[in-house]
Amino acid sequence: MSAPNSENPIRWTAAGFRHGVRLGLPVTPGVIAFGLIVGAVAWRQDFSFLHHMALTVLVYSGIAQLVALEIWPKVIDIGTIATLSALTAVIGSRLFLMSVSMRPWFGPLRWWQSYPGLFLLTDASWLIAMRYHGEGGRDPATYYGAAIIITIGWIVGTIIGYFLGGFVVEPKRYGLDLVLPVFFAAMLVPLWSGARRAIGWTVAGVVAVAAEQVLPGYWFIIVGAVCGALAGGFLDELKKEAKP
Repeated sequence: MSAPNSENPIRWTAAGFRHGVRLGLPVTPGVIAFGLIVGAVAWRQDFSFLHHMALTVLVYSGIAQLVALEIWPKVIDIGTIATLSALTAVIGSRLFLMSVSMRPWFGPLRWWQSYPGLFLLTDASWLIAMRYHGEGGRDPATYYGAAIIITIGWIVGTIIGYFLGGFVVEPKRYGLDLVLPVFFAAMLVPLWSGARRAIGWTVAGVVAVAAEQVLPGYWFIIVGAVCGALAGGFLDELKKEAKP
């Protein structure tokens, strides 16, 4: 592991934790709203509250949980297990890359200081962490503050959604179906680094929309994600070859 930067040493402070909570609070209402949908779908699929909470806490991947719940069958077979495994693996694979990007910050920490935090990693907490680190922040407590408040919001949202499942059967009635696309669209703005990067996003979106018209279930997510990743990787290779 790399050594901490001597100019910006890694320190844990209560002030950093409170700062992280403040950074995470604006995101939390959107996380709760999305949790309402996931909780309602779990109720509709006749999950017990215990099973629902186990899925919420142990899997802790909102979109992967929603996709899995939407296609959850009454009878589990090998084909269903393969489909669920493939979908959740592809959807969750982004967290692997996010974790790698945090190595310059979390790499010097002991395993018991970093791994629990990485379990709480989400799109929102990652974005907050990368912004904070990019601005010179080095207090890991800031990440933990943001990640914990977002996690609490997520759990609260799924609990409320589960017990109000009968009222959230049709998310479109309340506009809750727009929470996820609006949230991710907003997240893309700070990640903008030029038109070239947008090509991969565009390819993923166009292919996913086209695949959704011809493929059953949620396979369009896999097809779109893979095509977008390949397009981005291909463009990166062209950039490397173009350099003198």
